[in-house]
Amino acid sequence: MADGLHIDAKQKASGFAVSASLALAAAKFAVGMASGSMTVVSSGLDSLLDVFMSAMNFFAIKKAAEPADDEHHYGHGKAESIAASIQAMVIVLTGAFIIYKAAEQFVKGGVIAYSSWDAGVMCASLVFSLLISSVLTRVGRKTESAALKADALHYTSDLYSNSAAIAAIVLAYYTGRTFFDHLFAVITGLIILFSAVKILRHGISGLMDRRIPLHLEREIKAIIDSMPFPYAGYHKLRTRYAGDKKYVDFHLLTCRKLRIDEAHELADQIEGRIAEKVRSVDTVIHVEPCAYPCEMTEGSCTVIRMRLQKRRAPLRKD
Repeated sequence: MADGLHIDAKQKASGFAVSASLALAAAKFAVGMASGSMTVVSSGLDSLLDVFMSAMNFFAIKKAAEPADDEHHYGHGKAESIAASIQAMVIVLTGAFIIYKAAEQFVKGGVIAYSSWDAGVMCASLVFSLLISSVLTRVGRKTESAALKADALHYTSDLYSNSAAIAAIVLAYYTGRTFFDHLFAVITGLIILFSAVKILRHGISGLMDRRIPLHLEREIKAIIDSMPFPYAGYHKLRTRYAGDKKYVDFHLLTCRKLRIDEAHELADQIEGRIAEKVRSVDTVIHVEPCAYPCEMTEGSCTVIRMRLQKRRAPLRKD
């Protein structure tokens, strides 16, 4: 039920970003083409790019929410990381295009007829970018969505590019020099390129099975270590994530004198406790008999556990 609410929240946040970006892109293009401002036009192209990104995220989130099937036994969570990587590559091309067009316009020259609409639409864009970025950041952190976090990064960069555009309009208007318009258009393109690098790094991390955040790993280790006798220790802990889904596996060491059903029950308890603390987690536990002979007492298990906590390595058999 909770996962369903998270999926709905992610789709609503992405849908809001698409609608707001589309309105901003239309307003910037209309005003920028009327005044001839390359800064406003480039900002409009950036907003149009936001529409593409947020729309892709919307469908990626929907795909990632699909359950595992015969072809994808681990589900479709990496759809979000794939979307983030594709977006980053498109952003690179867009940033490069903006820089090229700004340089071309500077060489050709031309008259820019600013009006109050130019400054007005950019100020409105600054406010909306802040709002969209805040919504995406909040929902992205709450749902641990790779796609929304990547989208939030780009909208955060829009705050800088929109501020640069406003500065360009003010300087060019009062000095009468179009140089500032072209200069800040180049700055906007560079900001877009910088945000693309961060988004690409985030997307590739998901595709490369990067470990889950360290604070979650610490919680998982604390849960395992808190288990009572006859738990003896663990090793070979591995984690990774795909979208908002986290995968955990490790070897659980139990007293060699336990029956199979008793060892399995202990593993089930650990899985349940991890699921209570870590949202959207898939835990696989391989149960192993402790390699040390003992009298199956709590005291002997405690000694063995302390040894393992000092060195997380496979136990040597006698």
